Amino acid sequence: MPGNNELPVLPMTAIDEITYRTPDGLFNGQAVVNVIQSCVPNIKDAWKIPQPDLNAILTAIRIASYGHELEIGTKCPNCTHEDDYVLDLRTVLDQLKSSDFDEPMVHGDLTITFCPMSYESQNMTNQEQFEEQKIMQLLPTADMEEKEKILKMQEVLKKITELTLKALKWSIANIRTPAAIVSEPEFIDDFLKNCDRALFTKIRDRVIELRQNSEIKPVGITCTECDHSYQQPLTLDMTSFFAPAS
Repeated sequence: MPGNNELPVLPMTAIDEITYRTPDGLFNGQAVVNVIQSCVPNIKDAWKIPQPDLNAILTAIRIASYGHELEIGTKCPNCTHEDDYVLDLRTVLDQLKSSDFDEPMVHGDLTITFCPMSYESQNMTNQEQFEEQKIMQLLPTADMEEKEKILKMQEVLKKITELTLKALKWSIANIRTPAAIVSEPEFIDDFLKNCDRALFTKIRDRVIELRQNSEIKPVGITCTECDHSYQQPLTLDMTSFFAPAS
Protein backbone atom coordinates (compact mmCIF):
# COMPACT_ATOMS: atom_id res chain seq x y z
CA MET A 1 0.00 0.00 0.00
CA PRO A 2 1.22 3.55 -0.70
CA GLY A 3 1.97 5.79 2.28
CA ASN A 4 -1.43 7.53 2.05
CA ASN A 5 -3.27 4.14 2.08
CA GLU A 6 -4.95 4.93 -1.25
CA LEU A 7 -4.39 2.82 -4.35
CA PRO A 8 -3.75 4.82 -7.55
CA VAL A 9 -6.12 3.74 -10.33
CA LEU A 10 -5.19 4.20 -14.00
CA PRO A 11 -7.58 4.19 -16.98
CA MET A 12 -7.74 1.10 -19.15
CA THR A 13 -5.44 0.86 -22.15
CA ALA A 14 -6.47 -0.36 -25.60
CA ILE A 15 -4.99 -3.77 -24.70
CA ASP A 16 -7.09 -3.86 -21.52
CA GLU A 17 -10.26 -3.21 -23.53
CA ILE A 18 -9.41 -6.07 -25.88
CA THR A 19 -8.65 -8.29 -22.89
CA TYR A 20 -12.02 -7.87 -21.17
CA ARG A 21 -13.85 -8.53 -24.44
CA THR A 22 -12.36 -12.04 -24.62
CA PRO A 23 -15.19 -14.48 -23.66
CA ASP A 24 -12.89 -17.24 -22.37
CA GLY A 25 -10.92 -14.76 -20.29
CA LEU A 26 -14.09 -13.37 -18.74
CA PHE A 27 -15.45 -16.81 -17.91
CA ASN A 28 -12.33 -18.08 -16.16
CA GLY A 29 -11.61 -14.73 -14.50
CA GLN A 30 -8.22 -14.16 -16.11
CA ALA A 31 -9.44 -11.09 -18.04
CA VAL A 32 -10.60 -9.42 -14.83
CA VAL A 33 -7.28 -10.20 -13.14
CA ASN A 34 -5.25 -8.83 -16.07
CA VAL A 35 -7.25 -5.59 -16.24
CA ILE A 36 -7.04 -4.99 -12.48
CA GLN A 37 -3.27 -5.56 -12.37
CA SER A 38 -2.83 -3.24 -15.36
CA CYS A 39 -4.99 -0.41 -13.98
CA VAL A 40 -4.00 -0.77 -10.31
CA PRO A 41 -0.25 -1.55 -10.48
CA ASN A 42 0.07 -1.77 -6.69
CA ILE A 43 -2.05 -4.94 -6.78
CA LYS A 44 0.44 -7.66 -7.69
CA ASP A 45 -1.90 -10.67 -7.52
CA ALA A 46 -5.53 -9.80 -8.23
CA TRP A 47 -6.60 -13.40 -7.60
CA LYS A 48 -6.07 -12.75 -3.88
CA ILE A 49 -8.34 -9.68 -3.73
CA PRO A 50 -10.93 -10.09 -0.95
CA GLN A 51 -14.45 -10.28 -2.38
CA PRO A 52 -15.69 -7.08 -0.61
CA ASP A 53 -12.92 -5.03 -2.28
CA LEU A 54 -13.61 -6.25 -5.81
CA ASN A 55 -16.67 -4.07 -6.51
CA ALA A 56 -14.89 -0.94 -5.30
CA ILE A 57 -11.84 -1.66 -7.47
CA LEU A 58 -13.87 -2.36 -10.61
CA THR A 59 -16.02 0.73 -10.06
CA ALA A 60 -12.91 2.90 -9.63
CA ILE A 61 -11.43 1.50 -12.87
CA ARG A 62 -14.69 2.26 -14.70
CA ILE A 63 -14.64 5.87 -13.42
CA ALA A 64 -10.97 6.35 -14.34
CA SER A 65 -11.55 4.93 -17.84
CA TYR A 66 -14.90 6.42 -18.93
CA GLY A 67 -15.96 8.96 -16.33
CA HIS A 68 -18.35 8.78 -13.40
CA GLU A 69 -21.61 8.55 -15.38
CA LEU A 70 -23.06 5.15 -16.24
CA GLU A 71 -26.19 4.81 -18.37
CA ILE A 72 -28.33 1.82 -17.41
CA GLY A 73 -31.46 0.53 -19.12
CA THR A 74 -34.46 0.11 -16.85
CA LYS A 75 -38.05 -1.12 -17.12
CA CYS A 76 -40.79 0.00 -14.77
CA PRO A 77 -42.46 -3.03 -13.10
CA ASN A 78 -45.70 -1.05 -12.79
CA CYS A 79 -46.32 0.24 -16.33
CA THR A 80 -43.48 -1.60 -18.21
CA HIS A 81 -42.16 1.71 -19.54
CA GLU A 82 -38.53 1.35 -20.66
CA ASP A 83 -36.08 4.17 -20.09
CA ASP A 84 -32.39 4.99 -19.66
CA TYR A 85 -31.12 6.21 -16.30
CA VAL A 86 -27.79 7.96 -15.73
CA LEU A 87 -26.09 6.80 -12.54
CA ASP A 88 -23.28 8.67 -10.78
CA LEU A 89 -20.72 5.98 -9.96
CA ARG A 90 -19.03 8.23 -7.40
CA THR A 91 -22.15 7.80 -5.30
CA VAL A 92 -21.93 4.02 -5.71
CA LEU A 93 -18.28 4.08 -4.64
CA ASP A 94 -19.09 6.15 -1.55
CA GLN A 95 -21.85 3.73 -0.53
CA LEU A 96 -19.74 0.58 -0.77
CA LYS A 97 -18.89 -0.75 2.66
CA SER A 98 -16.94 -3.73 3.90
CA SER A 99 -18.49 -6.10 6.40
CA ASP A 100 -17.08 -6.42 9.91
CA PHE A 101 -15.18 -9.71 9.85
CA ASP A 102 -13.67 -9.06 13.29
CA GLU A 103 -16.87 -10.00 15.11
CA PRO A 104 -16.92 -13.80 15.65
CA MET A 105 -19.97 -16.01 16.00
CA VAL A 106 -20.29 -17.87 19.31
CA HIS A 107 -22.19 -21.14 19.46
CA GLY A 108 -21.92 -22.98 22.77
CA ASP A 109 -18.22 -23.57 23.40
CA LEU A 110 -17.32 -22.84 19.76
CA THR A 111 -16.12 -19.47 18.46
CA ILE A 112 -16.18 -19.13 14.66
CA THR A 113 -14.24 -16.33 12.96
CA PHE A 114 -15.10 -15.44 9.37
CA CYS A 115 -13.06 -14.03 6.50
CA PRO A 116 -13.90 -12.76 3.00
CA MET A 117 -13.48 -15.15 0.10
CA SER A 118 -10.71 -14.28 -2.35
CA TYR A 119 -11.61 -13.50 -5.96
CA GLU A 120 -9.89 -16.76 -6.93
CA SER A 121 -12.08 -18.88 -4.63
CA GLN A 122 -15.23 -16.99 -5.55
CA ASN A 123 -14.57 -17.27 -9.29
CA MET A 124 -13.76 -20.98 -9.07
CA THR A 125 -16.97 -21.68 -7.15
CA ASN A 126 -19.04 -19.58 -9.58
CA GLN A 127 -17.63 -21.44 -12.58
CA GLU A 128 -18.41 -24.86 -11.13
CA GLN A 129 -21.89 -23.74 -10.07
CA PHE A 130 -22.61 -22.36 -13.55
CA GLU A 131 -21.59 -25.65 -15.17
CA GLU A 132 -23.81 -27.70 -12.86
CA GLN A 133 -26.79 -25.37 -13.35
CA LYS A 134 -26.32 -25.63 -17.12
CA ILE A 135 -26.46 -29.43 -16.90
CA MET A 136 -29.64 -29.17 -14.81
CA GLN A 137 -31.28 -26.94 -17.45
CA LEU A 138 -30.40 -29.34 -20.27
CA LEU A 139 -31.48 -32.54 -18.49
CA PRO A 140 -35.27 -32.31 -19.17
CA THR A 141 -34.71 -32.38 -22.94
CA ALA A 142 -31.72 -34.75 -22.92
CA ASP A 143 -31.92 -37.90 -25.03
CA MET A 144 -31.71 -40.46 -22.22
CA GLU A 145 -33.99 -42.71 -20.21
CA GLU A 146 -36.01 -41.19 -17.37
CA LYS A 147 -34.22 -43.31 -14.77
CA GLU A 148 -30.87 -42.09 -16.04
CA LYS A 149 -32.11 -38.49 -15.91
CA ILE A 150 -33.13 -38.87 -12.28
CA LEU A 151 -29.74 -40.32 -11.35
CA LYS A 152 -27.96 -37.51 -13.18
CA MET A 153 -30.16 -34.91 -11.47
CA GLN A 154 -29.30 -36.38 -8.07
CA GLU A 155 -25.62 -36.23 -8.97
CA VAL A 156 -25.90 -32.56 -10.00
CA LEU A 157 -27.78 -31.62 -6.82
CA LYS A 158 -25.10 -33.35 -4.76
CA LYS A 159 -22.37 -31.35 -6.50
CA ILE A 160 -24.25 -28.07 -5.95
CA THR A 161 -24.51 -28.92 -2.24
CA GLU A 162 -20.76 -29.60 -2.18
CA LEU A 163 -20.15 -26.21 -3.82
CA THR A 164 -22.20 -24.53 -1.09
CA LEU A 165 -20.02 -26.26 1.50
CA LYS A 166 -16.91 -25.16 -0.36
CA ALA A 167 -18.03 -21.50 -0.36
CA LEU A 168 -18.73 -21.68 3.37
CA LYS A 169 -15.36 -23.32 4.01
CA TRP A 170 -13.46 -20.50 2.30
CA SER A 171 -15.50 -17.97 4.31
CA ILE A 172 -14.30 -19.29 7.69
CA ALA A 173 -10.91 -18.16 9.00
CA ASN A 174 -10.86 -20.49 12.00
CA ILE A 175 -12.95 -22.34 14.57
CA ARG A 176 -11.89 -22.07 18.18
CA THR A 177 -12.77 -25.01 20.46
CA PRO A 178 -11.94 -25.45 24.16
CA ALA A 179 -8.98 -27.58 23.09
CA ALA A 180 -7.61 -25.94 19.94
CA ILE A 181 -7.93 -23.44 17.10
CA VAL A 182 -8.73 -25.10 13.77
CA SER A 183 -7.84 -23.16 10.61
CA GLU A 184 -6.96 -25.91 8.11
CA PRO A 185 -9.51 -25.89 5.21
CA GLU A 186 -9.82 -29.69 5.15
CA PHE A 187 -10.75 -29.82 8.84
CA ILE A 188 -13.21 -26.92 8.49
CA ASP A 189 -14.77 -28.77 5.55
CA ASP A 190 -15.11 -31.91 7.68
CA PHE A 191 -16.66 -29.85 10.50
CA LEU A 192 -19.29 -28.36 8.15
CA LYS A 193 -20.22 -31.79 6.82
CA ASN A 194 -20.79 -33.17 10.31
CA CYS A 195 -22.25 -30.27 12.32
CA ASP A 196 -25.96 -30.23 13.16
CA ARG A 197 -28.51 -28.48 10.98
CA ALA A 198 -29.09 -25.55 13.37
CA LEU A 199 -25.39 -24.62 13.48
CA PHE A 200 -24.96 -25.11 9.72
CA THR A 201 -27.91 -22.78 9.03
CA LYS A 202 -26.52 -20.21 11.46
CA ILE A 203 -23.12 -20.25 9.73
CA ARG A 204 -24.68 -20.08 6.26
CA ASP A 205 -26.88 -17.12 7.20
CA ARG A 206 -23.93 -15.22 8.70
CA VAL A 207 -21.85 -15.76 5.55
CA ILE A 208 -24.74 -14.55 3.36
CA GLU A 209 -25.19 -11.49 5.59
CA LEU A 210 -21.48 -10.62 5.43
CA ARG A 211 -21.51 -10.97 1.64
CA GLN A 212 -24.64 -8.87 1.17
CA ASN A 213 -23.29 -6.05 3.33
CA SER A 214 -20.48 -5.44 0.84
CA GLU A 215 -22.53 -5.77 -2.35
CA ILE A 216 -23.63 -2.87 -4.54
CA LYS A 217 -27.04 -1.73 -3.41
CA PRO A 218 -29.95 -1.46 -5.88
CA VAL A 219 -30.57 1.95 -7.45
CA GLY A 220 -33.75 3.81 -6.53
CA ILE A 221 -35.58 4.92 -9.69
CA THR A 222 -38.83 6.83 -10.27
CA CYS A 223 -40.61 6.06 -13.53
CA THR A 224 -40.99 9.10 -15.78
CA GLU A 225 -44.31 7.77 -17.08
CA CYS A 226 -46.28 6.73 -13.98
CA ASP A 227 -44.13 8.11 -11.09
CA HIS A 228 -43.80 4.63 -9.63
CA SER A 229 -40.67 4.21 -7.46
CA TYR A 230 -38.76 0.95 -7.60
CA GLN A 231 -35.34 -0.60 -7.02
CA GLN A 232 -33.12 -1.44 -10.00
CA PRO A 233 -30.35 -4.00 -9.33
CA LEU A 234 -26.87 -3.02 -10.51
CA THR A 235 -24.39 -5.74 -11.41
CA LEU A 236 -20.79 -5.42 -12.55
CA ASP A 237 -21.16 -7.34 -15.80
CA MET A 238 -17.86 -6.70 -17.58
CA THR A 239 -19.33 -6.58 -21.09
CA SER A 240 -21.85 -3.83 -20.27
CA PHE A 241 -20.41 -2.16 -17.16
CA PHE A 242 -17.12 -1.44 -18.92
CA ALA A 243 -18.66 -0.18 -22.15
CA PRO A 244 -17.78 3.49 -22.78
CA ALA A 245 -20.52 6.06 -22.20
CA SER A 246 -22.41 6.98 -25.36
